[in-house]
Amino acid sequence: MRPGVVALASACLLVLGAAPGEGPPRPLPARMADTGGGTQLITAVAPSTASTSGTVTWWDRVDGQWVKAGSAPARFGANGLVEGASRKQGTNTTPTGLYGLPYAFGAEAAPHGTAYRYRRVHKDSWWCQDNDSGAYNRWSEPLARDCRAAESEHLISYGALYAHALVIAFNYERPVKGRGAGIFLHVKGSGATAGCVSVPKDAMRRILKWADPRRKPHIAIGTVNGTTAITGY
Repeated sequence: MRPGVVALASACLLVLGAAPGEGPPRPLPARMADTGGGTQLITAVAPSTASTSGTVTWWDRVDGQWVKAGSAPARFGANGLVEGASRKQGTNTTPTGLYGLPYAFGAEAAPHGTAYRYRRVHKDSWWCQDNDSGAYNRWSEPLARDCRAAESEHLISYGALYAHALVIAFNYERPVKGRGAGIFLHVKGSGATAGCVSVPKDAMRRILKWADPRRKPHIAIGTVNGTTAITGY
């Protein structure tokens, strides 16, 4: 089974939903192969693997039905999207797939009402991306001795981009060296990302106030159709 992404707008409904004359399309999560087993889901959808823009939508499962809770424009990697299982580190691509959301973090305080475990970013906060380190693809505070600073993200140096973020569990549980590290849902900057998914700050704050770890939210990243179609995850 592959991992997944978010919802695109009206022009995509004919592709992702019902054909003309068949009534309104079912909500996107209802058409996916897997939603992670919880009652909350974030979908991040791009028109194609070459796209750097798309839509993030967050959903609640209520009385057996998926209901849209909010949406926002999103940015993806500068080199588009790629199947998560075949991604290579340093390619500026966003991995498609279905992933957990282990915890949140930020340079600013958590929005009021945030239920997720939230780590504040300090001057000694790093995300290790050194393939030779035992701390690979992990928060490191202070930086682990075997993790080179030049191969890691000094989180506080990203300023407004990491005002608020959710860790995406890509290559996280059993990290494969060289596949990639530090994939987050975070605040949007002026352009595409290095592989993360980004949304405007107000949307990121809304997502954090909405997300409830007891409801086991996941994020699905994918495209409208093709081998990385979000409905296949």
